[in-house]
Amino acid sequence: MENSASNLPIMQALEEKYQQLLPVITRALSALLYSEVVHQRITQQNHEDTQNIENTYYQGLTRAQHAQFGQVMIKWQLSADSYPISPDLTHEADVLAAVNTLPKYQKNASDIAPKILAYHSVDVQIIEQPQKLIIIVIPYYSNGSLASQLDVRKYLSLITSQKHHFITQSAHLIANLHHAGWLHNDIKPSNILLDTSCDSSLLNSADNSSIMPNLLLTDFALAQRITLAYSQLNAAGTPAYLAPERWQGQRATVQSDIYAFGVMMVEILTGKRPFQVSVNSNDKLKAWAIQHCQQSIPKLPSEYSCYQYMVDKALAKRIARRYQSMDDVLIDLTSLDNS
Repeated sequence: MENSASNLPIMQALEEKYQQLLPVITRALSALLYSEVVHQRITQQNHEDTQNIENTYYQGLTRAQHAQFGQVMIKWQLSADSYPISPDLTHEADVLAAVNTLPKYQKNASDIAPKILAYHSVDVQIIEQPQKLIIIVIPYYSNGSLASQLDVRKYLSLITSQKHHFITQSAHLIANLHHAGWLHNDIKPSNILLDTSCDSSLLNSADNSSIMPNLLLTDFALAQRITLAYSQLNAAGTPAYLAPERWQGQRATVQSDIYAFGVMMVEILTGKRPFQVSVNSNDKLKAWAIQHCQQSIPKLPSEYSCYQYMVDKALAKRIARRYQSMDDVLIDLTSLDNS
């Protein structure tokens, strides 16, 4: 399990808190007929800018089994009744519901994101204190995310056609999401799932050149309606994929999603991101801002030179010089297919 604390006393206090929380959450899930519960991740966030543990809410990722749904992934959020629960998870549930009920005429609309199998709001007691537990249940994807395929060991076995497939399918997902009226605001490999319709043992085998898995977008906590995004600021996103204009305090746009796609495109092709900061940097956010706003776009290896024009246009520092839509990206990807 992960936690967001770096100070040892805080970490120890959080660990004690987790030991109180997890049995209660497990019992609540068991009462909802989930079994074989395995808690994979838990994090804590403060409602206010303070390190007071009593002023936090908790989020987690848990794998489980259900008689009706089979193997599932459960995203949950726990908050004391005395503090308003963070909107992250309830917002994500709303976005998933909206995306999953798009009109049938929307191209590949049903394939944008995982289906919500269940949504629960449960009252629990922890040390005699009332708590609210919000739960979203989606299918478990045994192949993991695109990030797992870009791991150093697995990446070496990927061939060009598979990389092109990942790029093209990701572009279709983002384009369809934009057509549906939403910005994702956190495009990155770990937020793109590999559908279980593809056998994981084949995908991870030495000879996997014929395997082309379906992809799905996940983690919509920062998603915004496009019509609202142009008038409202939102939480930033992941620094390694954040467009220059976002570092300058501007609002999210279709072009900021396109920029994140461009970063991911380079990562898929080369196995590493186009911009890097030192782990020893004293101010990582400032270092990331300098990289995105000032560092030149790297040249791709010669074997991927046909993608250079697309990378340059997706990662353009100025919005006016960037792709104006994911449809334009797909047009150029189709041209590569036909060349």
